[in-house]
Amino acid sequence: MKRVLYLDNLRILLILLVIFHHAGCGYNPYMTWYYNPSNPEEYMPWMWPFLSINAAFTMGFFFMIAGYFVPMSFDKQGTRLFLKKKFIRLGIPMLVFSLCLSLAYKRFDFFHLWFLENLLFFCLVYALIRTLCMPIRRKGNSKPTVFSVFIIGLVMGFMSHCIRKVSPQDNFIFAFNILEMEPAHYPQYTMMFILGILSYRFSWFEKMTNRTGKAALMIGVALVIGNWLRHIASWHAFITPWYGIYESLMCVFVITGLLWLFREYANCSNCFWSWCASQTYGAYIFHIMILYYLLLSLDGVWMWGGEIKFLLIGTVTTAASFILTWLIKKIPGIDKIL
Repeated sequence: MKRVLYLDNLRILLILLVIFHHAGCGYNPYMTWYYNPSNPEEYMPWMWPFLSINAAFTMGFFFMIAGYFVPMSFDKQGTRLFLKKKFIRLGIPMLVFSLCLSLAYKRFDFFHLWFLENLLFFCLVYALIRTLCMPIRRKGNSKPTVFSVFIIGLVMGFMSHCIRKVSPQDNFIFAFNILEMEPAHYPQYTMMFILGILSYRFSWFEKMTNRTGKAALMIGVALVIGNWLRHIASWHAFITPWYGIYESLMCVFVITGLLWLFREYANCSNCFWSWCASQTYGAYIFHIMILYYLLLSLDGVWMWGGEIKFLLIGTVTTAASFILTWLIKKIPGIDKIL
């Protein structure tokens, strides 16, 4: 397939955010994670808004980029080959590594690999629909506008707001005893995957005007700043009851703005960035094991504060997971999976 360079570069940015997100989870004083520091002074209150902003759009963006390439793959490969490759590329890593982590923690869980499971589920649904319906053909002059992005955010936000009344954020469940999902964010993930498919069919990424992209980026940055300032009591009290809507608007505007920014200013590559892009998938799978080992290893080093540990662990985990992926892909046949 032809590489879309700015989407490759966006995936590099997103995997960096995911790794640093997980590196910061243990230092967030408002949550319990797989690791929490033995020294309470290492907790960082500012970690909460950082994690909140990341959670608002990173995984939704991954679903959107994945959805963008799904019609292209299906059109080229057909149902049988499409499903075979998805089971190999998504199913095998999901089963193998979730089983290893489950044995280590002595409880069954997909851990961070819930993303692979849900992406595989979305691909299966897409394949089923395509066997029953003709594909959408590119036609019309529709293109993203600030108003359309706003409406999408409102629809997503309304669904998320209603779901959070019964299932709060970060509450994962096993639907049908097998599909691990977070109901609070599921409208976002589903809609972004569908929008990725439609964006490919109607060339929305390419048709987005500079005016729309700039406006979306500015609105997205303003919403991010607003989320960062939630420590202000009056502002926090105002946003919190409607946070599902606020977060959804932040999601769609940040994603639209970043798509435009990278399309215009990061639609290029070289040997290093091309190498990084080819390791992002494996880095997503392997990083959690490296990260957890580093967190435990540095827990007793009290001479460093939480900030230094967070930056060091995030940086080392990123480099190590990229290099580990590259080395593992040297094994014959592994490159078809990773």
